Amino acid sequence: MLGVPIAYSLLLSGVALMWHLDLFDAQILAQNVINGADSFPLLAVPFFMLAGEIMNVGGLSRRIVNLALTLVGHRRGGLGFVAIVAACLLAALSGSAVADTAALASLLLPMMVAAGHDKARAGGLIASAGIIAPVIPPSIGFVIFGVAANVSIGKLFLAGIVPGLLMGLSIAVAWWWVAKSESITPPPKASTVQRLNALKEATWALVLPVIVVVGLKFGVFTPTEAAVVAAVYALLVSTVVYRELSLHQMHEVFVSAAKTTAVIMFLVAAAMVSAWLITVADIPSKMIALLEPFMGNQTLLLIAIMVLVIAVGTAMDMTPTILIMTPVLMPVIKAAGIDPVYFGVLFIINNAIGLITPPVGTVLNVVAGVGKMKMDEVTRGVLPFMIAQFTVMFLMVLFPWLVTGPAKWFAN
Repeated sequence: MLGVPIAYSLLLSGVALMWHLDLFDAQILAQNVINGADSFPLLAVPFFMLAGEIMNVGGLSRRIVNLALTLVGHRRGGLGFVAIVAACLLAALSGSAVADTAALASLLLPMMVAAGHDKARAGGLIASAGIIAPVIPPSIGFVIFGVAANVSIGKLFLAGIVPGLLMGLSIAVAWWWVAKSESITPPPKASTVQRLNALKEATWALVLPVIVVVGLKFGVFTPTEAAVVAAVYALLVSTVVYRELSLHQMHEVFVSAAKTTAVIMFLVAAAMVSAWLITVADIPSKMIALLEPFMGNQTLLLIAIMVLVIAVGTAMDMTPTILIMTPVLMPVIKAAGIDPVYFGVLFIINNAIGLITPPVGTVLNVVAGVGKMKMDEVTRGVLPFMIAQFTVMFLMVLFPWLVTGPAKWFAN
C-alpha cells in the first residue's frame, strides 16, 4: 500500500512478527536471509534467465517465430495462431514469461497491427500466450515452488507439459472465436520449400527443449544442471552457429540476467524469514482449522484455494506470491491428501494467469510498454483469453487426471 518494495515488505513483516512473538534477534534474521538464498536448486534461476536473454538477442526466438509463421500464418487469424505456437515453443526454451512476452510483442505485435488486427486484442493475445512460459518446462516458477515446498522439480517439470499445451489450446479457441468476426486477409501460404528452410533455420533452437525433457526423463541431469545445459547450448548456438551474438551484446545479456536474478534471489531470501516465522507461529495449523469445512472434499478445497490465489494474484507478482503462500498452503494440501505435484501445477498456472490480471499484471505492463499502449487497452484485449485460461485451470481442478495422467506417463 505504501509502495515499499516487496522484498523489504517481507523483511519488515518478518521483523514485526518476531517482535510480536518476543523472538526478535538480528542474528536469527540474518541467518534466515542467508539460508534462504543458499540453495543449490535455486542455481537454476540465473541460468534459465541467462538462457532466455541469450535466445532473444542471439536469434533463436526470431527463428521460432518465423517457423510458426510459415506453418500457420496463412490461416484465418493466422498471425494470432503464430503467436500461440511461437509462445509454446519459446516456453520450452526459456521459462520466463517476461522474456518470452517481450520477444513476441516486439516481433509480432507490429505485424498483427499492420495486418489490420485490433491492437488491444492482439496485445491481449500476446500477453496471454506469454504466460505459458512458467508452466511448460523449463519453468522458473516450478524451480521456486519446488524449493519452497520441498517437491521434486523434475516431476513438476514433466507434469507441466500437457497443462501448458492445454493453456495454449484454450487461447487458440478463444482467438478463433474473436477473430472470425474480423475480415482480414491472411498472409499467403508458405511454400513447402519456405517451410523446410524455416524448419532448418529453427532446428538448433528446437533441439534444446528435447535435450532438457529427455535428459530429465532419463535422469541424465538434474533440473539445476538442465539450466546450465540450456544456457551453454544457447550461447554456443548464438555465437558459433547463428553468429548473431557479439561480445558487446554478450556483456549486456549477462548484466541483464544478473540484475533480474538479483531481484528474484533477494525476494527468495527475504521470504524465507517469513516462512520460518510462519512455522514458528504455527500459522499452518490455524489455516488447516480455518479450511476444516472443506477438508473432506478435495475438489471444494482446491476451488477455495484457487479463488484465494486469484485474489492475491491481482495485487502481487508471481514470485512473491509463490514464496509467501507456499509455506502456508502446503501443510493444508498434505493434510487433505492432495498430490503436491498436482497442486504445484495448478498453483503455478494460477500464478501465471495472475501475471495478466489487472491492476498489477507484470506481463500486461511488458506488452503496454513494448507496444506503446495504455494499460486499460491491453486489459480490455486480454479478457477473453484470460477467461479461457481460467476455464482450463478449473477443469483441471474438476478432472485431476488432466494433470496426473500425462504426468505419470512422462515420469515412467
